[in-house]
Amino acid sequence: MDDIQLHLNSAGHGAFLLEKDGERLAEMVISVIGKNLTVYHTEVSEKLKGQGVAGKMLALMVDYARTHDLKVIALCPYVLAQFKRHPDQYADIWNQDWHHPS
Repeated sequence: MDDIQLHLNSAGHGAFLLEKDGERLAEMVISVIGKNLTVYHTEVSEKLKGQGVAGKMLALMVDYARTHDLKVIALCPYVLAQFKRHPDQYADIWNQDWHHPS
């Protein structure tokens, strides 16, 4: 399997991507603004379902957040579910105080 790569533009928007032969097989859409890393969406191609790709992207995102001293705003249902399932594992990076403006 090809490596998952982080692509961020100058405005801090981007994604962890897994591409092969020009085809996007998985992505975790994020933005980094200030000290927050917001995760919006995670999607894995049907071709890769059940191979742990989403978990690998989650691990890379968490590592990136810790390395850069960021707090994670989990808008993505998958990431939020993982954070809620394992709160102790992510307590140091989970921004639970952030609330979406209404």
